[in-house]
Amino acid sequence: MSLDSKIPAGEMDKKWTDYKGHVKLVNPSNKRKLEVIVVGTGLAGASAAASLGELGYKVKAFCFQDSPRRAHSIAAQGGINAAKNYQNDGDSVFRLFYDTVKGGDYRAREANVHRLAEVSNNIIDQCVAQGVPFAREYGGLLSNRSFGGTQVQRTFYAAGQTGQQLLLGAYSALERQVALGNVIMYNRHEMLDIVKIDGKARGIIARDLVNGTLERHFGHAVLLCTGGYGNVFYLSTNAMGSNVTAAWKAHKQGAWFGNPCFTQIHPTCIPVSGDHQSKLTLMSESLRNDGRIWVPKKKEDNRKGVDIPEEERDYYLERRYPAFGNLVPRDVASRAAKERCDEGYGVGTTKMAVYLDFADAIIRYGKIEAGKQGLENVSEADIIKMGKGVVEEKYGNLFEMYEKITGENPYEMPMRIYPAVHYTMGGLWVDYELKTTVDGLYALGEANFSDHGANRLGASALMQGLADGYFVIPYTLGNYLADDISTAAIPTSHPAFEEMEKAVSDRINQLMNIKGKQTVESFHKRLGKIMWDKCGMARNANNLQEAIVEIQALKKEFWSDVKIPGDVNEMNPELDKAGRVADFIELGELMCKDALNRNESCGGHFREESQTEEGEAKRDDENYSFVSAWEYKGESDWQLNKEPLTFDIVKPTQRSYK
Repeated sequence: MSLDSKIPAGEMDKKWTDYKGHVKLVNPSNKRKLEVIVVGTGLAGASAAASLGELGYKVKAFCFQDSPRRAHSIAAQGGINAAKNYQNDGDSVFRLFYDTVKGGDYRAREANVHRLAEVSNNIIDQCVAQGVPFAREYGGLLSNRSFGGTQVQRTFYAAGQTGQQLLLGAYSALERQVALGNVIMYNRHEMLDIVKIDGKARGIIARDLVNGTLERHFGHAVLLCTGGYGNVFYLSTNAMGSNVTAAWKAHKQGAWFGNPCFTQIHPTCIPVSGDHQSKLTLMSESLRNDGRIWVPKKKEDNRKGVDIPEEERDYYLERRYPAFGNLVPRDVASRAAKERCDEGYGVGTTKMAVYLDFADAIIRYGKIEAGKQGLENVSEADIIKMGKGVVEEKYGNLFEMYEKITGENPYEMPMRIYPAVHYTMGGLWVDYELKTTVDGLYALGEANFSDHGANRLGASALMQGLADGYFVIPYTLGNYLADDISTAAIPTSHPAFEEMEKAVSDRINQLMNIKGKQTVESFHKRLGKIMWDKCGMARNANNLQEAIVEIQALKKEFWSDVKIPGDVNEMNPELDKAGRVADFIELGELMCKDALNRNESCGGHFREESQTEEGEAKRDDENYSFVSAWEYKGESDWQLNKEPLTFDIVKPTQRSYK
């Protein structure tokens, strides 16, 4: 089977318009006959379910939380990109497209990225109409701030809670469709496999997480909107429940996995404090607008940050990348922090942290405030007080969160930050229509591999999730379902449903019957350590080969010695977790395989064997200008398929942010 990405012909900026003009449609009365399953109700899932319900399809939405409001999309802090150019600073759809392709280190599909840039503006209008309280300028216009990898201000935001506000907007649209009867909501249900009939996805097997029973659900098509797989590293900024199970089950049923090794390390997270920790907390990239990142010029400097004089500080991002300074893309900022700490310039008790300092910004804003109020001869203390007020208004909840977690006041002391696993650019391979290699099975948002290449620009995750759900899938899904209007709903007594339910049940019982001695959590921790040490911020062939062997051994041990208390037919979070960790172990092996195969550095994938003299990522466009799409063949056995990437508009060059 070859990979057909179904990119429409014609000029780049006309492809999507042209596609929409010629796509097959389903008329309103036929939509009412068609059933669509949406798995996951974060930004991508809630927006897709709401949009498809609004169009008249019969939608069933599955949420493994008690409410879609708990989706991890809620944790996004800094903002959402769109090319509205309100600032009049030179932004355009083309520039957003260009920055995204370049920021992704030329490993994304141009046509998808261009479409994303085009629909970005509609998203802002849609969300404002839903009442999302974006920050506004004094005159009432929507406000923008900068994010990494761009030289314009295009990030719309709602304080440090943009994800929460956007999710509440999508959630209210979804609940409206639930109230109208167009969407049936299944809370506390986890999809444990897809059901295929004649090669097409026709439903799912889900477990009711409250009473443990397995259920069969039919759909003419299945949409996976289940987020990313960053928790394969155990410690990450993801919610503890975020997992790869839905995508992985689809993968084992024939959906190819795209670029699994492309994971994003976020440069500004609160550092690890000890072995007892189960997750990490992000400090929004928006802080890099005003915060300056530095380390002491002297190794092993144990003085407090505030006690180190200006001339003894190394603002290393401003020094190395003068054009972009503290706003270089995430992969560049993360590697630079790691390099300084590895060289012995790190700060804090673990020495695995750098400073993010707001002192300059506080004084700058204080002076502006004094000027606004026409005050002269203002004392430094008053300037600092006024400056703190401005910073609090912009970033208050982030500063509060930092103080709650660390016990330090970031208005007085520089924050300590260190990179951590955050987002996954890899995911199920999809074509231009967001369809996987399984007919009738779609993947949206972070669950697909699609728009970010080897590194996602900040504030583009919310943009992609909502673009896919609100503006892409309503067209592309109709194109597929138009041929299905004569297909009646298939009863769930069909042998395919029976067989799949039995397979799911057998696997659950197999897990329960191991009755070993080690907890699920301990296996997850060990997997995470292997992944972070050997397939984390830097990778090399030797480490990756070791990791594959270690993960295979860990898998054997898991399936012979894991301990799961409780029973099958009841609420059993430990059992739920065991299934997810089993899938993570298999995914970890594939990630290392993919990283080993990609013998180049690009974006978040940094192979130590492939770097420039200055330690920057060195791509190999001649040999690796492709998407890796892995086909599952059997245990520890995958076949690599390649989708060649061509760049007609944004010609690949050595990425420079100097």
